[in-house]
Amino acid sequence: MDWNHYRFRSLWPLPVPSSTVYEALRKVEEYPHWWPQVRSVHRLDDSAAELTVRSFLPYDLAFTAREARRDAAAGVLEISMTGDIEGWARWTITPDGTGTLARYEQVVDVGKPLLRRLALLGRPFFRLNHRLMMSSGRRGLLRHLQAV
Repeated sequence: MDWNHYRFRSLWPLPVPSSTVYEALRKVEEYPHWWPQVRSVHRLDDSAAELTVRSFLPYDLAFTAREARRDAAAGVLEISMTGDIEGWARWTITPDGTGTLARYEQVVDVGKPLLRRLALLGRPFFRLNHRLMMSSGRRGLLRHLQAV
């Protein structure tokens, strides 16, 4: 088993229209306004940005996100990532009754040296850290969308 390889999946049920959720998630430069763990976003161009994230454990992850797919009709936003983490992430936004289900999938390999050294013992904590970050993101997005 590769202790530095991760697969994550999060489901965010949201009581707002799917087009509204899609538009909010498309605007990555606004993430720091509603998602506390997204510390910074620096746009490189229309399809790439440098991000720094930090959840509850005391380490930052810095990476470049490049748009791989943007399909409003299918509700898909997908990026490739290079830097402290290498891989991809995808949002799939679908109507769910009167609201929306936002499905987040991520497959990455950790490249940050400290995290690689701590991989075996740290893995359960890193997974929990990600889960807490995603939970906070859902709450922040919901507050953001309800305020708009």
